[in-house]
Parts: sequence; structure tokens; C-alpha cells
Amino acid sequence: MIFSLKGKTAIITGGGSGIGKAISTTFAAQGAHVCILDFSEDNGNTTVSEIKEANGSASFYHCDVANQERIENIFNEIAEKHTIDILINNAGIAHVGNIENTNAEDLDRLYNVNIKGVYNGIKAAIKHFKKNNNGVIINMASIASSVGISDRFAYSMTKGAVLTMTYSVAKDYVTSGIRCNCISPARVHTPFVDGFIKQNYPDNQEEMFENLSKTQPIGRMGKPVEIANLALYLCSDEASFITGTDFPIDGGFIKLNG
Repeated sequence: MIFSLKGKTAIITGGGSGIGKAISTTFAAQGAHVCILDFSEDNGNTTVSEIKEANGSASFYHCDVANQERIENIFNEIAEKHTIDILINNAGIAHVGNIENTNAEDLDRLYNVNIKGVYNGIKAAIKHFKKNNNGVIINMASIASSVGISDRFAYSMTKGAVLTMTYSVAKDYVTSGIRCNCISPARVHTPFVDGFIKQNYPDNQEEMFENLSKTQPIGRMGKPVEIANLALYLCSDEASFITGTDFPIDGGFIKLNG
């Protein structure tokens, strides 16, 4: 089977909802044992149950990715039972605002999850990957890593860091059999987007959904499973020649908006 992950173990942060859930279910369907790390116990356990109902293999670990000790303990616990093959650093949070309406607390909150969370995941994974001389890391970046987005100062800062962390790790560990890439989505239709529209535009939700969809030149938002399919390819043996690269999946946003 092409793009098979049979016999592999994948750790997916934020794997209980949105893009993370799509990656979890897609990887499980391709034969991986999926370890979901999520702050929401409900989302994590629900996704694990759905995977098992579909005859897949998964386990859930309650986790705040900003907590380095907790991340380290989880990776060590998983390594006692499985060889860790794949890390998907997907957990992240958003913030709307320019520098004037971004306070220090906002900055710290985004830093702790979007930057330190990725650092913690990679830090915990590297020793296990080096031991096996093999491993794949996918970091979830954003189009905001590469182009200016209005009112996304703090978010763009953190996703720019994700992009450069990817390059650095890929360079440092290429001779250790470790591949590291990142994916940069444009707007993807997730429950987060629906909640954002409902909260901020309660009186014209359909209009705002349409406007946000048209931000992408292709005329719609991405689907979580489309991001998951790209992640699947990059983590498969078929992509063994790819490392140190950012993969925009953006409906033409970066190249066609101008």
C-alpha cells in the first residue's frame, strides 16, 4: 500500500480536533499507532474512540505542550512500549491584533504554546530519533510565516519561529537520519473558524464565511483532510528524500494574491 505507515508510531500534538484530528485519523487509517497529545480530554478521548471504532490503534495523553516536564515524561512512557517514528507538532493557538493591541500577556500565551510547545516536542523526540537513527518531524507553520497578514502580529511572530526552527533542526540532524519539514496552510475550515465567526460576527455569519473563503484565490477554505494527506505523504517512506522544506497548502494565497 502506497504511503503506508503500518508498524509506525506517530505522536500528534493537538491531535483531538481540527487539523490535528484529521491527521490522527488519516495516519491511523494508514496503519500507524497514533498517540494523541491534547489539552482537551474530551476531544482526545473522542478521537481515540473513533479511531478504535474504525479498527485503528490510538492512545490519548492529557498534555499542555508548554509543560516541558510533562512532554518529556509522555515521550519516555511511549518509548517504553513503541519505537517513536513520527512527531507532528500541530498544537497551536491564535490571536487577532496588531502590535498596539497585543499586550505582553497575549505575547507570552502565544509564545508558550506556539513556540515553546514546538521546542518541547522536538526536544523530547530528538533523543529517541537519534537512538534509532531515524525519525520524521512535521511542524505546523502557516502562510503567516512567509507573508504579511493584517492584524496577526503575535501569531505571525510565532509561526515565523516555527518555520526557522524547522530549517535549523533539519540542518542539524540530517546526518542522524532525521527529516524535518513544515506545512503552511492558509485558512482551513475547522470548528475554530466557525466559532470565531459566530463570536465576532453573530449577525452576518454567512457573509463573513463567504468573505473568508474568498481570501484564497481558489475560492474556498482548505479542508482538514487535505492538510492531513500532505502530512501523510511527508511522513511516508515515499518522501524519504525531502527535508528542510516548507510546504504551503494555501489555495494560491501566497503566489496569486498580488
